[in-house]
Amino acid sequence: MSLAIVHSRASVGVIAPQVDIEVHLAAGLPAFSIVGLPEASVREARERVRSALLNARFEFPAKRITVNLAPADLPKEGGRFDLPIAIGILAASGQIPLDALSRYEFAGELALDGSLRKITGAIPLAIASEQAGRALILPIHNAAEAAKVDNCRVLAADHLLQVCAGLNGQQSLQLMDSTPAETATPNYPDMADVKGQHQAKRALEIAAAGNHHLLLFGPPGTGKSMLASRLPGILPPMDQQQALESSAVYSVSSQGFKPAQWRQRPFRAPHHSCSAIALVGGGSQPKPGEISLAHRGVLFLDELTEYDRKVLEMLREPLETGHVTISRAARQAEFPARFQLIGAMNPSPCGTWGVPGVQSRSTPDQVRRYLSKLSGPFIDRFDLTVDVPRVSPAELADIDTPQIDTATIAAKVATAHQQALARQGCANAQLGGKQLDQHCRLTSEDNRFLGMAIDKLGLSARAYHRVLRVARTIADLEQAPNIHGGHLSEALGFRAFDRLLARLAAA
Repeated sequence: MSLAIVHSRASVGVIAPQVDIEVHLAAGLPAFSIVGLPEASVREARERVRSALLNARFEFPAKRITVNLAPADLPKEGGRFDLPIAIGILAASGQIPLDALSRYEFAGELALDGSLRKITGAIPLAIASEQAGRALILPIHNAAEAAKVDNCRVLAADHLLQVCAGLNGQQSLQLMDSTPAETATPNYPDMADVKGQHQAKRALEIAAAGNHHLLLFGPPGTGKSMLASRLPGILPPMDQQQALESSAVYSVSSQGFKPAQWRQRPFRAPHHSCSAIALVGGGSQPKPGEISLAHRGVLFLDELTEYDRKVLEMLREPLETGHVTISRAARQAEFPARFQLIGAMNPSPCGTWGVPGVQSRSTPDQVRRYLSKLSGPFIDRFDLTVDVPRVSPAELADIDTPQIDTATIAAKVATAHQQALARQGCANAQLGGKQLDQHCRLTSEDNRFLGMAIDKLGLSARAYHRVLRVARTIADLEQAPNIHGGHLSEALGFRAFDRLLARLAAA
């Protein structure tokens, strides 16, 4: 038979839609054409496949070869279709059996000598292949990555000859263990290294337990960046689904996924000069940005007021929805972006406005212009805002007082997080609508107290709900079934930016 159909997959965001490679050999002048909306890298497969087959000592058919990548309206890019095109030509010309092809999916770039090179997006490929019930044949360099997907039968090869020998039954392809191995505990920075800053440490604990966004502000050199870098170490452990979501983003990115990063919370800290595309994602061929690379982890924006305001405003929708959609004229791609935002900034251009005992060089008008770089709706996205004051020389020199370490905080956070999941099925920061009414119920007295506090601080309805969510997390950390006045008072205490604005208005 001169027609062969080989199964493969394209890459669109973090999903891998099926592509059927249909190869037909017909009589006529020798020709080799690829149709089905191929990009330049796919059209170049003609030369790579021809050289690989000849150098592997296969016969290259002297016929009219037509390769159709179906569906025809789906753009195809990259070298991942080299291997399935070569397999299709060999099957259509009778050099390997046709009946074995329906059980497998193929992806891999071919070198001119027939060896297989690494591709991007192996994890989405493996997820889709497992759902389709087919085994996946990949280059050996991608096999460990794809094997992280439970129940996916991943077969590894490093040369086209190995793949053909496996399909002919001459030898068995290397079957990768599909059970993800547990990695060693990551060596996160220890919270015990931070002297003083008890309120900021408490805010990190609450943020980790409830997945809340946190803003740290204070004069230079008070440890804001040091505190933020310690948040991943106290976050709850990743489950299998979260680890796959995070790994899939890295798998399709230019950075690539490293198996040693499995189940480690991402920590992304882009420079304040980064562009909107670098932060949110995009490009003519949409790629994930920093917010997607931080999915299920931490996005730390230091020197927050130095970012372009338009760039920061683009974060508002992903912070609410947990995903970002990149639309282009020819295609659209959606990337997950359920990250925890930690911002750090100075209170004024000189960094010392409002600091006790220090003469500020900034006037109130200069401070207002400085803070106006951040819009009110953007600041409203932070559940907790904390003033990080200077640490006294006595605290810095104190080496006898034991500091609470990362492991202790992490254990407490994990217990509170599990309690929230058992109660409502999501982190407290994702509570909304009827869930807020059900799980954040207040007594009439506490409700009046919160209402008066909201009126006095001039907070929005969104901020009102954020105070409730933070209070719910504080109650979980204390293993309390209901929110009471003490939890509300502490939650309101983490509205330091509102108090900064009030002091500025009175200046």
